[in-house]
Amino acid sequence: MTTLAQESASKYWQAALWLALFTIFYNFAEGIISIYFGVEDEALTLFGFGIDSFIEVMSGIGILAMVLRIRHNPDTPRSQFERAALRITGRAFYLLAAGLAATAIYNLLTGHKPATTLPGLVISLISIAVMWALVAGKRKVGGALNSAPILADANCTMVCIYMSVVLLASSLIYQFTGFGFVDSLGAVGLIYFSVSEGKEAFEKAEGMEDDCCEED
Repeated sequence: MTTLAQESASKYWQAALWLALFTIFYNFAEGIISIYFGVEDEALTLFGFGIDSFIEVMSGIGILAMVLRIRHNPDTPRSQFERAALRITGRAFYLLAAGLAATAIYNLLTGHKPATTLPGLVISLISIAVMWALVAGKRKVGGALNSAPILADANCTMVCIYMSVVLLASSLIYQFTGFGFVDSLGAVGLIYFSVSEGKEAFEKAEGMEDDCCEED
């Protein structure tokens, strides 16, 4: 690799590092705010969205560890920490799906309605804009570095956009109609994506184990 190519790669790895850090800190802040208003307004979809943000923080920490490892020594095998982070993330997504399902059923049976979904409307719009920018950045960096893990992380961030759209739709419909069941239906949308993300996390962890076996 020429000096120019090395400098270019170093620049993109630095960008990947900052993208990973921003993803972690943004999701942490988003999680705190979403859970606060979700509890305050008794809005299930917003509360579930906040829990998902904290799960994304755990996933982001695993991505950060991967970026640091590859940046300093691309030939090193995937670490046990990265595999553990994926398994923890997968379990957390499944637990979120189960909790949302139980609460959604309870809310439908009792006719529970949130006080307001206006915070969910605002948070989802901000999240869509931020996550879209992150997807563009991760795809640019992943393509420049020819890094499949970074490109895969960009696809995971796309799922965050889908979840934000679910929150936006349920919040918007409730604000204009007042139909309480819409909040529970929004939670069902989050359940679908949570199960898909949980399954993908476990599949990635198993793939890492296979790679380790091949290296041994």
